[in-house]
Formats: sequence, C-alpha cells, structure tokens
Amino acid sequence: MKRNPASTPKTALLAAGALGLSLAHGQVRPSPAGENELIPPSTPLVACDPYFSIWSPGDTLNGVETAHWTGRQQQMTSLVKVDGKAFRVMGASPASAPALEQKSLTVLPTRTIYTFEGAGVALSLSFTTPALPDDISLLSRPVTYLTYDFRATDGKQHEVSVFFGASGELTVNSTDQDVTWKDASFGDLSVVSLGSKDQPVLQKKGDDQRIDWGYLYLAAPADATASYGFAAPAELATAFAMKGISGGKGASGQADHANSAGAGLELKPFQVGAESVSKWAMIAYDDIYSIQFNHKNLRPYWRKDGWEAKDLLTASAKEYASLQERCAKFDEELMADLRKLGGEKYAKISALAYRHCFAAGKFVADDNGQPLQFSKENHSNGCIATSDVFYPMAPQFLLFGPSVGKSFLAPFMEYAKSDRWKFPFAPHDLGTYPIANGQVYGGGEKTEKDQMPVEESGNILLLMGAIAKMEGNADYAGLYWEKLEQWAEYLKKEGYDPANQLCTDDFAGHMAHNVNLSAKAICGLGAFGQLCEMRGDKAKAEEYSKLAKEFAQRWVQEAKDGDHYRLAFDRPGTWSQKYNLVWDKILGLGLFPDEVLRTEMDYYKKMQKTYGVPLDNRRDYTKLDWIVWTASLTQNREDFEALVAPIFKYVNEGPVRLPMGDWYDTVTARKEGFTARPVVGGVYLPALYHKDLWSKYAGRDKTKAKGWAPMPDYVAPVLTTIVPHGGEKEGITWQYTTDRPQGEWFAANFDASGWKKGAAGFGGGGAPNTAVRTRWTNSDIWLRREIEMPASIPDNIALNVYFDEDIDVYINGVQAASAGGFVTDYSLVPLTAQGKAALKPGKNVIAVHCHQTSGGQYIDLGIVEVRPGEKKK
Repeated sequence: MKRNPASTPKTALLAAGALGLSLAHGQVRPSPAGENELIPPSTPLVACDPYFSIWSPGDTLNGVETAHWTGRQQQMTSLVKVDGKAFRVMGASPASAPALEQKSLTVLPTRTIYTFEGAGVALSLSFTTPALPDDISLLSRPVTYLTYDFRATDGKQHEVSVFFGASGELTVNSTDQDVTWKDASFGDLSVVSLGSKDQPVLQKKGDDQRIDWGYLYLAAPADATASYGFAAPAELATAFAMKGISGGKGASGQADHANSAGAGLELKPFQVGAESVSKWAMIAYDDIYSIQFNHKNLRPYWRKDGWEAKDLLTASAKEYASLQERCAKFDEELMADLRKLGGEKYAKISALAYRHCFAAGKFVADDNGQPLQFSKENHSNGCIATSDVFYPMAPQFLLFGPSVGKSFLAPFMEYAKSDRWKFPFAPHDLGTYPIANGQVYGGGEKTEKDQMPVEESGNILLLMGAIAKMEGNADYAGLYWEKLEQWAEYLKKEGYDPANQLCTDDFAGHMAHNVNLSAKAICGLGAFGQLCEMRGDKAKAEEYSKLAKEFAQRWVQEAKDGDHYRLAFDRPGTWSQKYNLVWDKILGLGLFPDEVLRTEMDYYKKMQKTYGVPLDNRRDYTKLDWIVWTASLTQNREDFEALVAPIFKYVNEGPVRLPMGDWYDTVTARKEGFTARPVVGGVYLPALYHKDLWSKYAGRDKTKAKGWAPMPDYVAPVLTTIVPHGGEKEGITWQYTTDRPQGEWFAANFDASGWKKGAAGFGGGGAPNTAVRTRWTNSDIWLRREIEMPASIPDNIALNVYFDEDIDVYINGVQAASAGGFVTDYSLVPLTAQGKAALKPGKNVIAVHCHQTSGGQYIDLGIVEVRPGEKKK
C-alpha cells in the first residue's frame, strides 16, 4: 500500500485479504475460551527486521504454512519423530505427517512458546529472538533459536528425533528468482545456507517487498546433527519421516525457482523419559549491507567490529545457554511490570507488540560505529525513518535507554540539519525503505505541498523533551539546537490553530484547525521551554513556557463543546481522541487542567464501540497505539482497563490473519490496511508516566552510544544523456497497452503492432515533478520502444527513471532492471550485468511493465552515462 506523496492523503490501500488469510466479510474469529487468553491474528516466530520476519498466521503452528509479515508464503517446516512415527509441529505440509496436538501458545517479549502432546511425549517448542534492548549488539543480531524440550507423559522411554527446514522463499522477493545453496558447516556447527543467485544488494525499495540479497543460515551443534540436505522443505520433511535426509555434506547447487529449493537439518535420535531433554537449532540471516543512507551503503550494527556470518553463528551458538537464561529473566520481569501497569490484557498486547516493533526497523552502524535505527512504514507506503511513525513507536525505545532512544533520531536530525532540507519545519521521512537518500513524501525536498509541518515539528520537540527528561539534561538536543529553535519558532507562529494540512491521522485527509494537532504543538512548545531551561536560557524558557500556557488556556476555551472537546476549533458537534495530551504529564509541563482529561475520558467511554474508541466522529476506525495513549490520560486504572479491553478483543477476533494491525474498524474488527508497523511500540507509553520504572530500564543501557557520525557525504554524479526520457525531450513515443499482453511481450521480436502509441511520460496526474503526456489511470501498463545506442557503449550506464510504482525493465528480451515503491523525481536504477550485456550498438528494444496500486502514478525512463561528480570546495 502507498501513501502517495502528492495526490492523496496517507491512506492505507493494500487490501488485507489480498496478502493474508481472512475470514469472509463481516465475520470475526471466535475468541479463546479463557478471558485473558490471547491468540494473535499472526504469531511472531522469527521477527528480526522488515526482511527477516516470519509469522504463523493461524491458531495452531502446524495448521498453516508460515509467512512473511506481508502475507507472502515463506515456508518453515518442522517434524518430530517419536518411536519411528513422524508428527508435524510447524507448517501445514507434508500433509501425510499427522499434526501433533497443540495444547497452548504463549507470546512473550523475546519468546514465542508452543506446547504439544501426543504419542506419549510432551513438547515445548520455543522461538527465542534475543532482542535485549540494553545491548544493541545483541538486539541487532538477526538470529532466532528454536528450542525443543521433550519429556515423556506415559512413564515410558521414547526415541525422539527432530527435523527443521526452510524454503528458498526466505531469500527472494518473488519465487521465480533463482537461488543457490551450499553446505556452510564449520567448526562445531552443522550449517546450511541459501541465497539468491543474482545478489542485487540494496537495489530494490518499496513496501510490499522481501529481501533478495544476503544469505539465510540454518545451524545446529555438529555433535547433535545426524544429517542435512537440500530440497523443498516438504520433500525433506517427507524424507525425514521415512528414512531420514542425506546428501548435504559438501553439497552446493542452484535452483531455478526459490519455492523448489530449501534446506533442512535432522538432529540425531535421543532418548526421552520423565526428565526433560532439550535440543536446539538456529536460523539467521546475513544481509551484508542493510540500509543506504545518503547514497552510502551501511552495514548491520552487529557487523560493526568486522564480524562476518561465521562470527555471528559462532557467538550465537556459544552464548545459547546464557541468552536463553537472560531472555527468560527479561520476559518475566517486563511482564510483571506490565501487569502491574495495566493488567493481564495490557501485558499480553504489549508482549505481542515488542518484537513486532523492533522487527519493523533495522539497526545499522554509522562511520563511527554508533547505532542508527531506521524504521519502515510497513503497509502504509514503505517510507523509511518517518517522523509520524517513529513518534508513536518511540515509547518502546525511550523506555529502554538513551542508546536506543536516540538511535532513530540521529539519522533524521543529521538529514534535517543538512543543506538538503530547506524548509522551516521538520521533515517527514528520509526516503523509501531501505534507501534513506532524502524525503520522498509530499513535495519531497522541492515544495511545501502536502508537507506535515506542525505534525513533524511537534513530534521532534516532544521526543527531544522526552530524552532530556530521561537523561536529566538537554545535551543531546544541544547538538541540533539551531533546528529545534527554528521549529519552535514555526510552532509559535503556526501551531496553535493549524492551517489546512495533514497530520498523523491523515488517512482521513487534510483538515484545518485540528484540535489534537494544536495540543501537540502546545505541548511541543512547552517541551522546548523546558529544554531552554535545562540549557540555562531562562529568558527563552520563560517565553516559551508562558506561550504554551497561554495557548493551553485558549485551547480549553475555544475547543470546548459541552461535555467534550472538538475535533476542530470551527466544527461544533464533533469530537476526537486527544492522545497528544499525554506529554503534558509525562514531561511535567503543567499546561492543561485535570478536568480536561476527566471530561474527555468520560466522553470516550460513552463513544466506545465493541472493539475500541474511534479516532473521531468521522468514521468508526481507530488506531491501537493512540487508544493506549488516550487510556493513559487520567492515570486511573479503571479508565485504562476500560479502554484497553476492547483492543484485546480486537486482537483476538479480528478476521485478517496478518500481524497485528494498528488501524482497524471498531465495529467489525477488520484491519483497515496497516500491517506489522513499528507504531505498536506506542503501547509502552504508560511506563513513561512512572519515573522509577523508566529509570530502572533506561539505566541498564550497556551500549552507551555517543559521538554519532555526520550524515555521509554525497557528491551527485554527472549524468550524460544517452537515451533521453520524456522529461528531457518532447515527442518521445512508446507503444503501450493497459491490457495484459499474451506471450513474451518483452521479447525483441514481439509483434506489438496492435498496441497504441503515446508520448512519454505516462500517468494519471498528481505525482510531483512530472509532465503527463499520455493518460494512464489503471493498475498496469506495458510499454515498448526502439532506442538507438552509440557505437561505443560506456561501461558506467544506468536507467534514469521516474517510476510510480513498481517496474520491470527488459532490454532485447533480457530482464535488465527492476525497482519497487515509488520516487518523486527521476532516479538512477542500475542495470543488471545481464542487462548491460544485452545492449548493443545501434537499434535495441526496451520493454517496461509498471504496476500501480493507488494514488498518483507515472512512468518514464531514459538511459544515462554516470560519471563521478566533483566535491565543491
């Protein structure tokens, strides 16, 4: 789904049912028997980052195939053999192996635990991701352990063995991509590895995308491993059930399609009696490079000291026992604190949100080896490091200390203070995941159209205030003081009564005089006054604190609408959640009287639907994270549980079997569109009201991050046009069709005489920095054009493309490039080695398919020579 940068509000547009299992319209899932029992719509198994993120979208682990958070199948399979008979414990195949009966499911912050019973044994299968926030070296590791704990239930001895396998689907964006596989064993570990053949590192960006570079690893202790092999997981599982797998030692190979390849490990048989017996394996992913920041490729944080995949696997194996103990201790302590804060239902929602939040972003190392965290707008357009996404996400990061709390602000603020950002308010985003080369939303870096000035400026001032509150000083804010002053001045002029603009709830569209947005600006000004005081500037502190209090007094009078407060100052008879008011108490600003909070809470309880409080009077939909913030306003336990209980009901009963959506309908429990977004970290906000609790967790920070590097230098290349695009030259004509063509439409000799002819560029209007010469308004377009290449073709050539959204490009019948997501101006897309090789002097045929989901759309491209630019002196 895309929130188009120019023509539409940030609406969620991917149909949930198209990407995940869903019940029929109007149905809900039956709630579990126990009042406090939680069965997620999809359960996290391997949840490390936006690419390495595998879930089980069913009530039972062995009832459905596992899937990526986008809903695309990424098959993991596990069988156990008891006294020679095989039983399925993970995945729906092979169907020939019966499913061992699942007895329970428990989701904790770092672990997911399933229990099974049958054939005289009990099995506890745990998925542990050591996402321990006090140490980002651990938190950033893309590793999940599978622990199999067996015991006999019938007083007898049983021979047990285990199989675990994964598909090549985990290593590609689409299953028609080729994969390679090999035995990667070393030292004390049996290791099998898979990866895409082409390895297009950081060459794709976008929302509904999966990784297609780097390598997947399955590993287990060599002395516990019987054998390993390579084939589709169901084939390996069937072989295990019959005679055992083999053929893996020293093997390597290639498969044409990712879903026909896989790897698996078989553990040696062992005896199980009344005493528990434990075996383990692990799954890991080395993406080599994770994020491109201002055109520089950055390594994952766990690689900051020169580690390679072997180092990751060796350390993870060596620390298995200690990390299991640490994770169990962390889960127990955090769950106890969450129960004390908000009850059992709240604790279970928060546990589910924990990995969910961290897995929607990536930790990388900057040039100084310091942690940078880049969040992804999963299923809301794929933007990276978005202010109005990391603002609701922030409580989970802030709770656990300065290092994680600053990690997502550091790259954003470096970009904001650079010459690239020329506006008097804060940016919206840094690009499209995983490419953080500059804002793409709204007017991008070029115009103020469709920007979110009050929203984003308020977000940063409040988050800087929260960091200062945590540390007891404003030193971090001081690094960016010129910008913060500028944004405070902007809010001083524009914040109290916001003009017609978008805000974080902008899927409802532009709106002027937004009361909740005004509350954010007022609290942001109060936070800035507090920062000034911490820095010793008493005059400015008094100025901004006084201004915030004056605005708050006006707000109370002008937003009042009888027994509640309005949605917009000029709209009587309206209402909305005022979740932004939470910062008044958390930061100790003293702006709004308690009776405002009491009045609003009483009204919310009256307006609450079956599955929660709507965002406002316009629609029945709501946001999960905002309800938790709203529930915290009065700091009354009865109020809090009254608003949180319907969220718990939604998570249990929502019909769409994708990871917990934060935007949903309060009447039907249907997810509106957003999936697996980091904003669910906002459920940790209640902890920030409690100074002792916040200090306890924040004080454990072992990373001690400091001295972040500046944004990487980038010198724009010099581009020389070889084949012009429509933005450079009028009259460039393509053959095109919007009906799916039959046959090999991309082949050089394909007969396209029946296609229409049109001038570049093609689009429906709305995309910024474009000139539509041929209207294209449906979902797909196919184009062909004959181009002329010079007698001597430069080595360093690339496509210069405006794509909105996904493109595949062919040259003389050979796939030469692909890109996902969207851009807001012409951008370079590299040609594959095969694409470059396919070009020849003289006449060539270039063919393009562009796929569009929503919002503004446009396609146009040319070819350029790319030469290094010179840095300005």
